Amino acid sequence: MNHIQDRIPLASGTAIPCVGFGTWKTPPAETTASVVNAIAAGYRHIDTATAYGNEAAVGQGIKQSGVPRSDIFLTTKLWNPDQGYQQTLSACDKSLAALQTDYVDLYLIHWPHDRKYFDNWQERNAETWRAFEELYRAGKVRAIGLSNFRPHHIENILQNSTIAPMVDQIEFHPGMAQQETLAFCRAHGMAVEGWSPLGSGRVFKLEEMHRLTEKYGKSVAQLCLRWAVQHGVIPLPKSVTPSRIAENAQIFDFVLDEADMTLLDTLDCGWSGLDPDNLVY
Repeated sequence: MNHIQDRIPLASGTAIPCVGFGTWKTPPAETTASVVNAIAAGYRHIDTATAYGNEAAVGQGIKQSGVPRSDIFLTTKLWNPDQGYQQTLSACDKSLAALQTDYVDLYLIHWPHDRKYFDNWQERNAETWRAFEELYRAGKVRAIGLSNFRPHHIENILQNSTIAPMVDQIEFHPGMAQQETLAFCRAHGMAVEGWSPLGSGRVFKLEEMHRLTEKYGKSVAQLCLRWAVQHGVIPLPKSVTPSRIAENAQIFDFVLDEADMTLLDTLDCGWSGLDPDNLVY
């Protein structure tokens, strides 16, 4: 990959830009401007979710950018209360209306399991996936996938599907490389996206990262994003600051050497604590 708009082929025949712009925890009041600024900085991959509460603001940002909708790869996610066959179909229509579009490029099941909403996660995920397949065949979504699914969750989908998942979006940052899930996805032809690629800011506190900024002349954020790209993972950085949005796109003019890739693999910077089998948020 040599540019933020370079694309990775998906099993659906479409292709996904190798870096995305995330909007998790971005308030709606700031989302539209951040999306406009991201698209101006070269991003063509925008990620949102029903649970973020900012789909309408994302849709407005894409509209205001002046870039044709067909040039944007747009992702949203189904929230857990909406899992189930009919509920999923209705929820997708609501997301499309909020986003002001008649299709999304990628639709994801946001979490595999949440005991607040259901205990029979295997059955509910399978019902939801059946609706995803229908939405895909109808052209309302161009690709279908998962978010926060680990191998045992993905196996359940594979055993109850006629169309296999094309993407898994997981927490992925230095110190949390999730190698088991990454290897499983690759073995099943799934692209992997990485949310929280900067470790929710925790990596900025590590002395090792600051030593690498001196070595490469790059920021901590750029080092983290480059690490993800070299692992073949699609990072989803987020910011509302125009200069940082632009900086995060500038990661294609250097390469981390093997020793530094290994160092970033093994850093201890913690994780979000969001466990897909015991979700608390």
